Amino acid sequence: MQKPSRRVGLTAAAGTALGTRAAPRAASRFQALEREHRARLGVFAWDTGSGARIRYRCGELFPMCSVFKTLAVAAVLRDLGEEVLAEVVHYDERDVERAGGAPVTGKPGNLASGMTVAELCAAAIEYSDNTAANLLLEQLGGPVAVTRLCRSLGDEVTRLDRWEPELNSAEPGRVTDTTTPLAIGVSYARLVVGDALDGADRRRLTGWLRANTTGGERIRAGLPGDWTVGDKTGTGGYGTANDVAIAWPPGRTPVVLAVFSTHIEATAQADSPLVRKAAAVVADAFKHGRA
Repeated sequence: MQKPSRRVGLTAAAGTALGTRAAPRAASRFQALEREHRARLGVFAWDTGSGARIRYRCGELFPMCSVFKTLAVAAVLRDLGEEVLAEVVHYDERDVERAGGAPVTGKPGNLASGMTVAELCAAAIEYSDNTAANLLLEQLGGPVAVTRLCRSLGDEVTRLDRWEPELNSAEPGRVTDTTTPLAIGVSYARLVVGDALDGADRRRLTGWLRANTTGGERIRAGLPGDWTVGDKTGTGGYGTANDVAIAWPPGRTPVVLAVFSTHIEATAQADSPLVRKAAAVVADAFKHGRA
């Protein structure tokens, strides 16, 4: 019998996930975390080997924040082509000031000489560099390119409307610049373990996610130390703290995990421990390859 393609498996999983709920023990633990941290929590997890899935508020909208950067990079890889990666993009201090975050693009040497598109992709994912993300969006024609990519992946929910840093405002009830844990979890899966990208681009994207430096206190901290993790974090107003990851347990197929959290108070701080604890609940549920 012919082995099903990755896309077939992912499509089936996306559909059946809508009918699955968190195991009772996991659900009660998520509820307890919400009470403890006075937050709203959303979780989608999928063990691609066993097919087990956990979902908790995974169909609710959450502010997306910087987890969009993986999608922007994927759009560059797929839609602009490999030849663009070596092109140098020049920018100035005004671009850096506007974006509100430039750990890589703000370095004097990079400001002076510019950065290649490939370097901007790496900076956007590995260091969540806002200027790099805006420069990539300019290459793509604006935020709508991220929404367009998602629709092509079958994701009818995720949308990007604004630029950095405005997209991180995260007011309760806002529908722009939002996603659901289910929608973005499946989109990440299609890009990293599916066939939405060709092999070379998939390896590039996976390498950048695995090299991410911003997720050490979130999903990575909640998973066993021998799991290989590639992830992208997002942080915004109202205490929003997100993380989307693909994790490879030793000797097993990947686990997809999206954890989103936000508060109703404008003064709330991003709560990395909440994301970490939610990831630990998932790891415990999937300990033996089943929920």
